[in-house]
Amino acid sequence: MKKKWVLAIAVVVVLIVIWFSVAPPRFILNLSKKVAATPGCGARLVQDYGCRQCHQIGGRGALVAPKLDGITQRVDDPARVTLRLWLRNPKAVKPATAMPNFHLSDYEIDAIIAYLEALDRGEAIPPGGC
Repeated sequence: MKKKWVLAIAVVVVLIVIWFSVAPPRFILNLSKKVAATPGCGARLVQDYGCRQCHQIGGRGALVAPKLDGITQRVDDPARVTLRLWLRNPKAVKPATAMPNFHLSDYEIDAIIAYLEALDRGEAIPPGGC
């Protein structure tokens, strides 16, 4: 009787291994598709989130909030830690800020920073999506 249980468990384990080798779980598929954020995607996000309704970027937009031209050069933070924290949750950095929390993903934050860095370097931003 004990041998039948061991055999049944072994068969189930083999079937599970075969199943996952044919159709890996979604989280494993997502890990392998890590795509670098592009300035084009960042430009699209800046447009989609309406950043220019408050910020001026490249001479376009309102001046309700600080200009974003040169932001990556004005802030002495090569790893962009402060900028990342700000984009993740502005009120955590400056509680009195009027900037809303857009609940950006890590990818969106990387893309917006890539866009701002490319602008500050004077690069042409190819159109792109995310």
